[in-house]
Amino acid sequence: MVQLHVKRGDESQFLVTSTTDAPLEKLIRQVTAIYNGRLKVDRVCSEISELTDHGVALPPNMQGLTEEQIVELKLKDEWEEQCIPSGGAVFRKDEIGRRNGHAPNDKMKEVLMRTVEEAKALVSKKQVQANVCVTVEMVKEALDQLRGAVMIVYPMGLPPHDPIRMEFEEQEDLTGTQASLLVIPEDECQLWWAGKEMQRGKKLQDYIGRNEKTKLVVKIQKKGQGAPAREPMVTDEQQKQMMLHYHRRQEELKKLEEADDDSYLDSEWSNRQALKRQFQGLTNIKWGPR
Repeated sequence: MVQLHVKRGDESQFLVTSTTDAPLEKLIRQVTAIYNGRLKVDRVCSEISELTDHGVALPPNMQGLTEEQIVELKLKDEWEEQCIPSGGAVFRKDEIGRRNGHAPNDKMKEVLMRTVEEAKALVSKKQVQANVCVTVEMVKEALDQLRGAVMIVYPMGLPPHDPIRMEFEEQEDLTGTQASLLVIPEDECQLWWAGKEMQRGKKLQDYIGRNEKTKLVVKIQKKGQGAPAREPMVTDEQQKQMMLHYHRRQEELKKLEEADDDSYLDSEWSNRQALKRQFQGLTNIKWGPR
């Protein structure tokens, strides 16, 4: 199987496998689904962290208002009494006025946060270092784990306007948010390798040949953003190792120069004629009277 190391810019994202005869249309669709799916997992995990601290989201017309303004406008959260976490709620006021403040108790909070850590680890960028390839199924599994944990804590479900429920139901609205800049629509996704865009309609083997053991770095890019920067000839880690080796070599040469002593030439072991003299019986000859 061909192993593709997917990056966006200089930042590693994940590893994915394919075959040389795979159509690039299918491969781009797979890479896009994993890339956007990992972003969705991150967004849901972030919202669940807010859920554990401050409870479910307020209706859009009540968010950001003070208690006095809510009373003055005679607004009421119809979901407050329905969405009570298992084991009872603990009041923790949301200072920014985005959630109702009725948070889960510590036991239920632990359930949610443990699941968040497990889901993050499943699709983490650290999987690249561990040489673990991420699949669409792994992304779906992470989302299912998060969905299950939320159902345990809120068996009656979340309000339809809560961002977590909207994410699970594919109803999220990212317009005007920083998250919208990270998402790449499937029809706008491009894969680049060796400074070339891998064109839809072709196969992977049209670019890398038929070697199924090939490993390559591809960069995911949004259409219209131009060609991404090419990979450096050596990585930062390789460059550090080269500099370290050069420094050690310089230190060794410096020590040799400081120890420039020829006295060893007078030693018996340094005499090139010693073996010849031994064969001829000329060793240990003493001149002088006995």
